[in-house]
Amino acid sequence: MRRGLRAGWGRLQTPRGVYLLGKYGQKKIREIQEREAAEYIAQARRQYHFESNQRTCNMTVLSMLPTLRDTLMHQLNSESLTSLLKNRPANKLEIWEDLKIISFTRSIVAVYSTCMLVVLLRVQLNIIGGYIYLDNAAVCKNGTTPLAPPEVQQQYLSSIQHLLGDGLTELITIVKQAVHKVFGSISLKHALSLLELEQKLKDIRKVVEHKDSDQSAPYSPLCHYLMPDEENPLATQACGLTERDTATIKLLNETRDMLESPDFSTVLSTCLNRGFSQLLDNMAEFFRPTEQDLSQNGSVNSLSSVSLPLAKIIPIINGQIHSVCSETPSHFVQDLLMMEQVKDFAANVYEAFSTPQQLEK
Repeated sequence: MRRGLRAGWGRLQTPRGVYLLGKYGQKKIREIQEREAAEYIAQARRQYHFESNQRTCNMTVLSMLPTLRDTLMHQLNSESLTSLLKNRPANKLEIWEDLKIISFTRSIVAVYSTCMLVVLLRVQLNIIGGYIYLDNAAVCKNGTTPLAPPEVQQQYLSSIQHLLGDGLTELITIVKQAVHKVFGSISLKHALSLLELEQKLKDIRKVVEHKDSDQSAPYSPLCHYLMPDEENPLATQACGLTERDTATIKLLNETRDMLESPDFSTVLSTCLNRGFSQLLDNMAEFFRPTEQDLSQNGSVNSLSSVSLPLAKIIPIINGQIHSVCSETPSHFVQDLLMMEQVKDFAANVYEAFSTPQQLEK
């Protein structure tokens, strides 16, 4: 009898238990849905901010190219040499030799510095972009100090001036030495095919990028031109550092760590390969076979069969700076900005610096 009563009591309670369980389940499902919706909105907001940041990167690169071009043309002033040649001076051969070195140096440095500018700004603007996202997100709405206030952003981003100043000057010196080593002894009358010219550029890159030296170096030797090796001058002030200075030094150190990473070296190297390939593509139209070449050999290969005297190649290479450092979206710059490796690298940098865990560092 007692067993029957228990069983009956259990049956009587079952509907209410199911009802309570159902309410609890609905509440949990609603919580999960709300959490998923909030996460989706946050992710969509972060994705929108990232894409907007990449457009800013692209526009910043384009806006800085005229300054880069003008600086190069000022420091490597081939125009003054060509003006002298028009007057048929007695030291004509000497001026031509100088023009040879300066013309190649100018366009090669233009490729290097444009690639460096593209990748360095991707690092800087995605680090600062990640911090700005966190500052704008809910995690920073509780009165905490902003990670990157406007004055810190300005101080941090001004470090790009190293690449456009001392870094560029040092790069010019190194490239000029490499150009002299490779082209110095080659006569102006000596003919080169596009294939031979490509090999000469590779020889110059080996010297500049230390490719014949220790391959186990932890990071690219080109980092030296992007940021100074020594600690930021702000850090050398033992006392009196403001909160803004401390925040800026933190950003600069994080940037230096990123520049010394294997990923950065790989992306920069990929950009340089694309950049020098584009430089040769731009010059290829001047190595097209003539009708006479085609009539003599219908299957002529312009890469190896068509050769030009070095004296004729000099004005061609000299003019490439206007294509490489063009503020209007040229094929050269667009190719670099749209490279998948650059986009993926930018996304990884932004991801690393836009997660709430970054606040805990």
